Amino acid sequence: MDAAEETGVFDMTDVTTTPDTDEIDQVTDDVAAQGEERDAAGPVSLDREGEIAADFLETLLDIADLDGDIDVDVDGDRASVSIVDSEDGRVPRRLVGHDGKVLDALQELTRLAVQAETGQRSRLMLDVAGFRAERRATLVALAESAVAKARETGQRVALEPMTAFERKVVHDAVLAGGLGSESEGVDPRRYVVVVPTAD
Repeated sequence: MDAAEETGVFDMTDVTTTPDTDEIDQVTDDVAAQGEERDAAGPVSLDREGEIAADFLETLLDIADLDGDIDVDVDGDRASVSIVDSEDGRVPRRLVGHDGKVLDALQELTRLAVQAETGQRSRLMLDVAGFRAERRATLVALAESAVAKARETGQRVALEPMTAFERKVVHDAVLAGGLGSESEGVDPRRYVVVVPTAD
């Protein structure tokens, strides 16, 4: 019985390998060619991103045996996909999770599925059961209130910590209200500060 059989450990120093450099070069060339083909094809349309995302999400809902219909739209410069209540039942709110954390994770998975299919980074926005739409309305109202307070007091107004998406909504609403804002802090405790004069 040799040492490897006695100890259950395999000694790799006895193994010699010589890589087939021609094969490695061929694989590298193939991968590079695929990337060039994707680049030559140009940017993927937002409608196509939405279709890929919808297919991914429909499959996911089927596997999990969950109800919900998929709505696809284009919102400005990004594809927008929503899982909404279906005739068969309501979308499980657990797909949103506490403070939208499950929704954020599901959105990231969906973006990765789109990227795997297209080879291009996706900025797709996913909503479940109207959570983001409701949150957006709440944030706009919060921003408008902060703008009014900053104008009234002449002081900077700090808001609660928010995700990047939420901060963007607030920055846009503050700008529309005629004031400036900035993000401060470090994720996940990063927050918006409304300044009393537009910068």
